Amino acid sequence: MEQMDIDLDASAKPSTSNAAAAENNSKQQQTKNPIVGNIMAAAGTIASVTISLHPLVIMNISEHWTRFRAQHGEPRQVYGALIGKQKGRNIEVMNSFELKTDVFGDEMIINKDYYNKKEQQYKQVFSDLDFIGWYTTGESPTASDIKIQKQIATINECPIMLQLNPLSRSVDQLPIKLFESLIDLVDGEATMLFVPLTYTLATEEAERIGVDHVARMTTNESGEKSVVAEHLVAQDSAIKMLNTRIKIVLQYIKDVEAGKLKPNQEILREAYALCHRLPVMQVPAFQEEFYTQCNDVGLISYLGTLTKGCNDMHQFVNKFNMLYDRQGSSRRMRGLYY
Repeated sequence: MEQMDIDLDASAKPSTSNAAAAENNSKQQQTKNPIVGNIMAAAGTIASVTISLHPLVIMNISEHWTRFRAQHGEPRQVYGALIGKQKGRNIEVMNSFELKTDVFGDEMIINKDYYNKKEQQYKQVFSDLDFIGWYTTGESPTASDIKIQKQIATINECPIMLQLNPLSRSVDQLPIKLFESLIDLVDGEATMLFVPLTYTLATEEAERIGVDHVARMTTNESGEKSVVAEHLVAQDSAIKMLNTRIKIVLQYIKDVEAGKLKPNQEILREAYALCHRLPVMQVPAFQEEFYTQCNDVGLISYLGTLTKGCNDMHQFVNKFNMLYDRQGSSRRMRGLYY
């Protein structure tokens, strides 16, 4: 009986150590994968803003992720800034640009110097757009995204987050999620949580044309292409075919002259007839028509440049007058009116 008790005790000890090891492994797994955790607000939380999303933003994020994957040979999470307009509770996301990140240990840090430089650049072009949030790629928000959100909150008090899942196979809806953040008490501590947002697509005429062109650039199952792509492909194929056939005729004539091939009178007559068609472009009538069309195209181009210059000068005069009106000066410049 004593021996049996010892054996039982000895057999019980490994099971305890196995349970402890399993518990440690689960803790390590939770540390490595910070997806689990209280990062999402309660299901009944109501969003405070409504979002209008432009397709240009989706295309920019997709291009950013694809470019990084091609450069590094593997999919990588990318980060960028969202710019647009906000009127009250309505936010319109109109454009985006990428952001640089620095890795310190296990944390991802947004490079503020790079952001400040990009902000100065886009303010020169898009003076009416403001920084309203950031974007990233992935399937669902993680604890590391909360840390990025806290960094972005130092730039914008209430930033929004857009997450694109580039590996999604869904054909029913866009693989995009938008979130805003709020501070709530979790276990007695103030914690930042994500709140899902709904969005609508807002497009302008130029965007609709561009998206339609890009969507049809590659041939799908029905063989549908954009008109521009179809025209360019047809021209490219015709030029390649013409170049190939001219090389064949030229090589045949060279081989006949060198004595490598026996001359075929029928083929030589067709080649001679083809050569006689080409000097049509050397007649004076063709040269006159050609130069007339070149002059017309150049004139239209110069006219467009002059019109743009007059428009820029007119805007400059308006801004000059507005500036001197604010300073109380009596000096004014006259605008350009046509």
